Amino acid sequence: MDEAEKLRWPFSDGSVTDLLGARSLHGSPDIKKRLQFHSSLVQKLALEKEMEGHTGCVNAVAWNSNGSLLISGSDDTRINIWSYNNRELLHNIDTGHSANIFCTKFVPETCDDVVVSGAGDAEVRVFNMSRLSGRRPREISMEPAAVYQCHSRRVKKLAVEIGNPNVVWSASEDGTLRQHDFRECSSCPPAGSANQECRNVLLDLRCGAKKSLADLPKHPLALKSCDISSVRPHEILIGGSDAFARLYDRRMLPPLSSCQTKTKPPPCVKMFCPLHLADNKKTYLHLTHVAFSPNGKEILLSYSGEHVYLFDADPDSTSSVRYTADYVREQSFLPPFHKVPAKEHSKQRKILVNTTSRKLFGVDMCRKFMQVAARALEMGKNLMRGIDACNEVLESVGPDIDDHMMHDFLCTRAGLYLKRKWKNDVYMAIRDCNRARNIDPTSYQAHLYMSEALLQLGRLREAFEYAEAVNSLLPPHSEFRKQVDDIIKRVASAAELEKNRTDQNGNAKADTHGKLRSLSDVLFRSDVSGSSSQEGREDSDYDDEMELDYETSVSGDESRDNDQGVLRGSLSFRFHQREDQINEDACENGSTESAHIDDSAFQPDVAIDMEQRYVAHCNVGTDIKQASFLGDQGEFIASGSDDGRWFIWEKKTGRLIKMLAGDGAVVNCIQSHPFDCTVATSGIDNTIKLWTPDANATSMVAGPELDVLSAIENNQRKLCRNRQILLPFEFLERFRMHEFAERFECAQS
Repeated sequence: MDEAEKLRWPFSDGSVTDLLGARSLHGSPDIKKRLQFHSSLVQKLALEKEMEGHTGCVNAVAWNSNGSLLISGSDDTRINIWSYNNRELLHNIDTGHSANIFCTKFVPETCDDVVVSGAGDAEVRVFNMSRLSGRRPREISMEPAAVYQCHSRRVKKLAVEIGNPNVVWSASEDGTLRQHDFRECSSCPPAGSANQECRNVLLDLRCGAKKSLADLPKHPLALKSCDISSVRPHEILIGGSDAFARLYDRRMLPPLSSCQTKTKPPPCVKMFCPLHLADNKKTYLHLTHVAFSPNGKEILLSYSGEHVYLFDADPDSTSSVRYTADYVREQSFLPPFHKVPAKEHSKQRKILVNTTSRKLFGVDMCRKFMQVAARALEMGKNLMRGIDACNEVLESVGPDIDDHMMHDFLCTRAGLYLKRKWKNDVYMAIRDCNRARNIDPTSYQAHLYMSEALLQLGRLREAFEYAEAVNSLLPPHSEFRKQVDDIIKRVASAAELEKNRTDQNGNAKADTHGKLRSLSDVLFRSDVSGSSSQEGREDSDYDDEMELDYETSVSGDESRDNDQGVLRGSLSFRFHQREDQINEDACENGSTESAHIDDSAFQPDVAIDMEQRYVAHCNVGTDIKQASFLGDQGEFIASGSDDGRWFIWEKKTGRLIKMLAGDGAVVNCIQSHPFDCTVATSGIDNTIKLWTPDANATSMVAGPELDVLSAIENNQRKLCRNRQILLPFEFLERFRMHEFAERFECAQS
């Protein structure tokens, strides 16, 4: 590796010595916050302690407000409370839950005496540790102070409000977010009881999911995660079984209602979803975790079968991209240069002027990064390093470079994405091409890479149009003409294959005898212009949806004494293609609502596009996998992975800076300490692991696997073939509705 390839733009937090040297008697009051997860410490994180005490997978960990205690919940239905000072187990509580614990929290302002848990038995339980009356037994079997049984399906996440000791919120796969006030009642009857009239439903989304941005909310939304902003506690964020995270203002919601009355989904303040996922109707695509940043201005979303994404949630920000369903289609396939009216060119074009205020050092660094990226693109090797080089410039110093350099880096990164072909890289390439064309509408590089991207997506007609536009824009004897000719040949080959396939299926109306006169005859004939080839498409993005029908008969005792995870009975399956029908409103408990919906009640939804994408991990095996901000400054992002590792990225640039071996199978939970540079992780193993800086730690990798790129590429392959190795998401959902014994969170498919 030469010196140029070793280049790294400095971390945004600078040097520790500079930070310490700047202190004075009246120095910065946030010096401790800035030091907590400084880049120099994050790079040295290593395993300090493996804490034993559970006998099942550890599905939840959380710190108390001052970081002196850590609480954990497990498949063993027990809550453990640990001391941070000596890393020892203080209490092992038998909760009485009859299924896996998925979430647990300390209730604020209660001196850490009140803890709450939610589990797969659909119950929320509250425990008051002060009832121990000074006794400190390690193993405790105590009666809960309150039991809330009003949910009808698994409770996946709990939320608490800073400064509020009386209320806890629970998100369940039954489609409701409930508000439990300890002052009103200590318990409630089980779901489905004749006298079950608990008025604690804050959000009813049992008919509130949107499979794409243009859909009406008509499907059940199984809630997977929720979070309350620590800065604006009236804001609550939820995520579930579709691609959209929803932000609600609790002050604007209707009064608490009973679960006996189904209501229309209330309007949310904001919706968040990466633009390229907003029109994705795949049933496996869903959120596993949502989180506010420490300052409440950003949110983080983790998707099953996808990556981790960062969004701007600042109410005062105007930089975030907002889009509607029409905008999704428009931005994905903007017309090429010769299709755009001439009057729009002057509107889009920017004057390419060098910024003279840039320092020569910065210019020289940018040129060296471009050399690294250009060499990677030319050789087709070290593509990840080339993309990182582009990210260093575009994300770190983007506002300070001129339009010409910005255009070159965008086009180069687009070309690298198209060669790398990781999950959704093609959409990132389209995103860069559109940005480059906004700078220079006549850019032949942007048109060329857009043609390649559309071809990879199987959009043959649009790919051909862009290839024609490139021919009209290229200077004579350009070296790019060979690439254009290659794209046109591949488009012709794919179009002919699609035509033959259509003819063999008996769907083509035109006479198939004789040779076609031109490629345009294939691409623009009325009977095949809407078709698109499967060749070259991103795996799992455009396949036909499948719906699973099944019949079950369950026999035998389903009590807790039976082996968990064993389904007794018989199953029969039938797969068929789903037909989207407006009257197919599958709501909770099998009820069907009227197909007539007042269109005036549903204005076109506006969603917010992503700011940054974090790529390296794999999230397909469990639906409790977290992605977290590290530290009070939140300058780093961490996520668990199905390969037993956990990954840390720099938030601003998306640069992967650390990969650690954290579990024998899967890492699910990541929680950073409130004040120290300490991270607690858990997963399929029965232990909790604490990570702290170690001077002897390697700067990039911790664990037996030293080949970072191989590990990441293996995770990308898992993401792309997840539908082949996992049971369909809807199938698992229906299992849960029938309350079969299960251990899907631990078992790897």
